[in-house]
Amino acid sequence: MTGNGAKPTVPVSCSDKTDCRISCWVPAPLWTLPPAQRCPGTARGQRSMDSRAWAHTGAAEHGCTRRGTPGRRMRKDWSCSLIVASLVGAFGSSFLYGYNLSVVNAPTRYIKSFYNESWERRHGHPIDPDTLTLLWSVTVSIFAIGGLVGTLMVKLIGKVLGRKYTLLVNNGFAISAALLMACSLQAGAFEMLIVGRFIMGVDGGIALSALPMYLNEISPKEIRGSLGQVTAIFICIGVFAGQVLGLPELLGKESTWPYLFGVIVVPALVQLVSLPFLPESPHYLLFEKHDQTGAEKAFQTFLGKEDVSREMEEVLIESRVQRNIQLVSVLELLRSPSVRWQVITVVVTMACYQLCGLNAIWFYTNSIFGKAGIPPEKIPYITLSTGGIETLAAIFSGLVIERLGRRPLLMGGFGLMALFFGILTITLTLQDHAPGIPYLSIICILAIIASFCSGPGGIPFILTGEFFQQSQRPAAFIIAGTVNWLSNFAVGLLFPFIQVRLTRGLLPEGCCLIRQPSA
Repeated sequence: MTGNGAKPTVPVSCSDKTDCRISCWVPAPLWTLPPAQRCPGTARGQRSMDSRAWAHTGAAEHGCTRRGTPGRRMRKDWSCSLIVASLVGAFGSSFLYGYNLSVVNAPTRYIKSFYNESWERRHGHPIDPDTLTLLWSVTVSIFAIGGLVGTLMVKLIGKVLGRKYTLLVNNGFAISAALLMACSLQAGAFEMLIVGRFIMGVDGGIALSALPMYLNEISPKEIRGSLGQVTAIFICIGVFAGQVLGLPELLGKESTWPYLFGVIVVPALVQLVSLPFLPESPHYLLFEKHDQTGAEKAFQTFLGKEDVSREMEEVLIESRVQRNIQLVSVLELLRSPSVRWQVITVVVTMACYQLCGLNAIWFYTNSIFGKAGIPPEKIPYITLSTGGIETLAAIFSGLVIERLGRRPLLMGGFGLMALFFGILTITLTLQDHAPGIPYLSIICILAIIASFCSGPGGIPFILTGEFFQQSQRPAAFIIAGTVNWLSNFAVGLLFPFIQVRLTRGLLPEGCCLIRQPSA
């Protein structure tokens, strides 16, 4: 520690044998330092954090909380370039992920009819119901298999192209997938729809890894949590957009359902023509390209100020510390004891993100409401309310995350979901006993969605970016993405069969809701 009034520092041995002085706000993970050196507050008797505490608190940025940040300062952190980068990046990435979660819901019966007609034309007889269920499950769940493939590609593509150009190249997957799916009906080949869903999954897998990394690395740490929630907010907006366009008055008709998939080209083209005018991640420029001048200009653009010496010093210090450190592989990260609790936290939160029951609601909303006894003509409009609720809840989370912290929102959201899922199981069991009970089921579903989007819907992506240093971050996103997409695949593939078993009386009535994994 330095003398009174001076900024506390921590000595670190550098490769050039000089004595570097790292201030407490160094971005290198604090769990790698002795407890007494993690924050100047520990010298004044404040509690320090070991790696387990860090992993379970989801505390403020890098362990040193920033209290009482004036609203004026927070507003200054949101520069025009930063806002444009986050909006354009999310619109062409996480928006498409959310859109593809819900877009298959409205035209379900038309797509199944298309499958049956194509099968009968080829084989001379209607498709077997079990085969149709399998084909539909594959159509829904293959999106997750593509997402897993995309996640595994991110590390290599991101190292070669950088964050920004990875997002730009990724638009090629979205455009090709949209063309395949939009033309499948005219070509009479349902395989085109399935392949298009797979390619769209690849786009989602790349986007949900590259976008959080990009936003994490271009944002000031004072607003990093709020900016990170942009990913979750646009997922919710994408889900809502898929529900709106799927209304019978718009594109949710038998003659127009292919255009629901063709719409995907619009966000991809917007990102493709807008993102080139924004800088690359300054962290990537400095760590991978060793371009200090470019990194400084990027910081100036994103932060909206000329003096970025503090930010440059922060990144340069991390660069010196990791000068001789190569990118960590997935196996090395899994075996590293220094980040064990961080890895466990990310794996658990990402698995819960998918297996908490919400993806089944997004994928099969119409079917769930139908089982709850809602009249078919009302279902599309009630479904629309779920998208509005989740968007508002995600915006609320983005506004309060820096004040409340990650852990309260995460634990509170999952806790409320468990409560409302329990109530929903009871209402579905008793839905035939009173006319008003199905509407209690709707209220429970809306409460589940609001609970999810207020915390668990976006925080796992933020934690993955914050818990790991630069050399570990790509491997961490591969681990998180693998867990995310495998869980998503299990939900999309198994949930229809659980429903079939339920309707045949082979499972207890409430089992579907209790075991129902969803994202």
